[in-house]
Amino acid sequence: MALLDGLAAAGLAHVVVSPGSRSTPLALAAARCESLRLHVLADERSAAFFALGLARVTGDPAVVLATSGSAPAHWLPAAIEACEDGQPMLLLSADRPPELLDCGANQATEQNRLFDAHARAVFALPADASDQHALDVGRRAAAACRWPPPG
Repeated sequence: MALLDGLAAAGLAHVVVSPGSRSTPLALAAARCESLRLHVLADERSAAFFALGLARVTGDPAVVLATSGSAPAHWLPAAIEACEDGQPMLLLSADRPPELLDCGANQATEQNRLFDAHARAVFALPADASDQHALDVGRRAAAACRWPPPG
């Protein structure tokens, strides 16, 4: 909740969710945050382009939310377009627990570096992050995708 509250406090209004088991807590938090409007699109690629369209129409970043594994990779075309066109968009994915990373576990894709060439910033919350830290990361992520330059 604190992460989503941080995004909302920074002025984000739209969250586009592609449901998945690992991202369920984030999706439920987004649904409970009264200042966020939730859009549900099952296909990750479509969801990312929908968020890009929201950014173009409103001038404000939209959040794209999906589960872990290969799901965020489907955002890459929209992320590239947002980067090149200067449209603010925030990509938020769940991840596997740390003990399942780098050990050959199913759907344990390296997500932190997936968008390096097209991201304004990358933030990773540890599993034991405090509410204050999560709130701060939400605010910083919202600021990073707006300036300089938006993307």
